[in-house]
Amino acid sequence: MKKNAIFWIAAIAGILLDQLSKALIAYFLHPPVTTLPILPNIFHLTYVVNTGAAFSLFRGGAGWLKWLSLGVSLGLIFLAWRSPRMPKLEQCGYGFILAGAVGNGIDRFWLGHVIDFLDVRLINFPIFNLADVFINIGIFCLVLANFSPNSVSKKRNSPPQ
Repeated sequence: MKKNAIFWIAAIAGILLDQLSKALIAYFLHPPVTTLPILPNIFHLTYVVNTGAAFSLFRGGAGWLKWLSLGVSLGLIFLAWRSPRMPKLEQCGYGFILAGAVGNGIDRFWLGHVIDFLDVRLINFPIFNLADVFINIGIFCLVLANFSPNSVSKKRNSPPQ
């Protein structure tokens, strides 16, 4: 665990934050109150059940999506476990993606759906959760890391000198 410590810290912290936030939303926002305006008509906390993927794509696909989450999670754990020390930004990226995959995977395995609650009404954006945020942060980190000269993926794909 010492080898890619930032990966493990990002993953574990992200999973805990995601699951805690969903538990609090499920506890405090249930019918008849399913939305809480934080900034009225701009940002609300709104409890919704999502049986699909991000933005409710593949609605009703929780059955196969849970296995996809598990596969991605195992692949990322294997990558962190077996890879040499990754650059810090790549560790963050992969760790956050793992947090998102595990966070939504837990919901799919235990509940049969994902709990979404972040409701940005100003731009009429689909309701999402922290796991979705972590996946996007992870992708952003990996894109940034790809521009770094010491990127692991660049080292793997560059010809020997």
